[in-house]
Amino acid sequence: MTAQVDYLVALFTATSGASGELLGSDERELGHLVWQLVDVKNKELGRVNEILIKPDLSDPTEEREEEDVTEESVEEENGSGADCVSTAATFEAALNLFNLQLTNEVNSMGTGTSVCLCTDGQLHIRQVIHPQAASKNILLPDCFYSFLDLRKEFRNHFPTSDLKALNLHSMAESLSTPVDVPATWDPSATPDPSVPLPPEMAVTQVKAMGSIVLALLSEPLCHNFSNPERVSEKFETGTCSKMEKVCDSTVIRARGLPWQSSDQDIARFFRGLNIAKGGAALCLNAQGRRNGEALVRFVSEEHRDLALQRHKHHMGNRYIEVYKATGEDFLKIAGGTSNEAAMFLSREDQIIVRMRGLPFTATHEQVLAFFSPADGLKEPCPVSGGKDGILFVRYPDGRPTGDAFVLFACEEHAQCALRKHKEILGRRYIELFKSTAAEVQQVLNRYSSAPLIPVAPAPLVSMLPAVSLLPPPGGVRDCLRLRGLPYTASIEDILAFLGEFTHDIRPHGVHMVLNQQGRPSGDCFIQMTSAERALQASQRLHKQVMCSQRGANSRYVEVFPCSSEEMGLVLMGGSLSHTHTHTHSRSRSGTGLSPPPCLSPPSYSFAPAPPVLPTDAAALYPPIGQVLLAPRPLPPGHAYYPGAAQLYMNYTAYYPSPPGSPTTVGFFPSPSSLSSPGGLVRMPGLTYSSNGVKDLISAVQGYQQYVPEDALMHAHGAVHAHDPARTLLTQPKEWVCI
Repeated sequence: MTAQVDYLVALFTATSGASGELLGSDERELGHLVWQLVDVKNKELGRVNEILIKPDLSDPTEEREEEDVTEESVEEENGSGADCVSTAATFEAALNLFNLQLTNEVNSMGTGTSVCLCTDGQLHIRQVIHPQAASKNILLPDCFYSFLDLRKEFRNHFPTSDLKALNLHSMAESLSTPVDVPATWDPSATPDPSVPLPPEMAVTQVKAMGSIVLALLSEPLCHNFSNPERVSEKFETGTCSKMEKVCDSTVIRARGLPWQSSDQDIARFFRGLNIAKGGAALCLNAQGRRNGEALVRFVSEEHRDLALQRHKHHMGNRYIEVYKATGEDFLKIAGGTSNEAAMFLSREDQIIVRMRGLPFTATHEQVLAFFSPADGLKEPCPVSGGKDGILFVRYPDGRPTGDAFVLFACEEHAQCALRKHKEILGRRYIELFKSTAAEVQQVLNRYSSAPLIPVAPAPLVSMLPAVSLLPPPGGVRDCLRLRGLPYTASIEDILAFLGEFTHDIRPHGVHMVLNQQGRPSGDCFIQMTSAERALQASQRLHKQVMCSQRGANSRYVEVFPCSSEEMGLVLMGGSLSHTHTHTHSRSRSGTGLSPPPCLSPPSYSFAPAPPVLPTDAAALYPPIGQVLLAPRPLPPGHAYYPGAAQLYMNYTAYYPSPPGSPTTVGFFPSPSSLSSPGGLVRMPGLTYSSNGVKDLISAVQGYQQYVPEDALMHAHGAVHAHDPARTLLTQPKEWVCI
């Protein structure tokens, strides 16, 4: 619109909830609709109209219909100061009444026909009128799809003004325009946005808007109201290239969506805000199914900020969480590089249907025949464009994945096609879902560039020696695993549960497994003195009830025998694939040794790496793997774990707890591979800002060339203790292997 409009409608809305900058953020329904007509050419103000909307109390339909029939506008003078006060039973009735009254008043003036709404900010139209109309499936009059923001019009003449700080009082002061305010209201005070606005204030705000509009129209400003804000009537689908630049300040992440929701449902949820073309991208999980999240790109930062105010608004019976996201996040989901997909999606206003579970030998002709009407059926669902309207998803080597996307010309044909859900093609039933352009890009990206199911990440230290994590066959099963412990169970509860078998526990042989948050996982490992006693304990105690002294809850506990190698493997986060031979254990995996949830990081088998040091220089340093994986012993005087035990991560609690037990990830003792004996040096003055092992190696570098068998470096009263195992102990005082 380039020419100035004939009439402006100063519009103000109020709900029963928050007001001011939080208007519409709490999903409260519209309660007041106040407006005043402004004759732009003659610079005259019309009468102030107020429509009161009765709250929705879920009355029966019959009563609602009677109220709508008897509803009439009543002109009266009341305490609010409006010239005409009307009452409407519903939101829809209020909109119809507003449209009727506005049309009649414009026709009565007879000086023009073009009308545009004018509001104080964006919230009245974008956050109140449009969201409520979308939630009630109400078609809005055309006048609500364009409006003038009085604050932006004012800033054209006062560019230093901050939009968020502007209000009607400050604009009136800048224009030296007198505004009538109630005696009980202080215009200079900052109102509380969480408190509903008093009813009489709505009329006052509209009168102030009318005065400000006249001041802008008058000399010396002579403002031209000709560039209204636009509200998108429908969401436009489209494609997005991975090379496109997406601003971080325009993207949000919506979470908690119903799994069957589409991009049109997302656009409906954000009705009133302008989403960029193709800016709604549904996210898929590792199996290619929707995970209830979506990334939405808006046309500007202003619309993104308004979208964040809809956090925990409802879509049906579900509330939707809204968070900030980045442009990179959006491109990962919606961006594509496939020319074939670009050609497929280049046709606008097409409905996309996803087919899943196709036979690998399916052809275009079979898909067309699948959607052809069968004998006796009159519902046609022709594929748009024939073979060109079908896109098969393939792996990079050309093998079919069993997925395809099909285009339909209209919603009626798409709904007819979706009714063929789970019908048979060949020997397989086919799943059909309504899809989006972003989902097409996402599925193609997943299948063509990376495996659909993520693999384990690369090891953090690529130079570690290869370690086989699978236990050797035929290991001695002299350990117990207790699964399903009460979360309040303590060491004492476990000992009471074991009863007579407590005497067969090795020193420090009870390991309470904790998760990464430091909470009990419900699992426990116990090292027994012999395999016979472990088997007897498992046979006698399996599925017996354990009670906790710290809580009233009690649970039956599963007891399995296992080897120390299996214990180490499970604590590392692995799982066992061989069949468990225990007679009374028949778990789903056949072993009873699935790893506890959220245990230590997943285990990897590292490929051998070439040496990082020359042969002559490597003699001065211990092997890198031994430096990084040096085992941690318990202090002298405590029994060690058996030498055959494999290294495993320290996510366990001990019985009894050794003095100064470590609080960070460490390793239990393991047979050392060092060929020569050594000694220990105590270094009590280490700084907390040191670089760890590197500084320690540099400090003792000159002493590593020759160490006699009986040599022992002693500092600060350290106790002489020859230790051929060369173990590294990280306690509050550092013992360093040399």
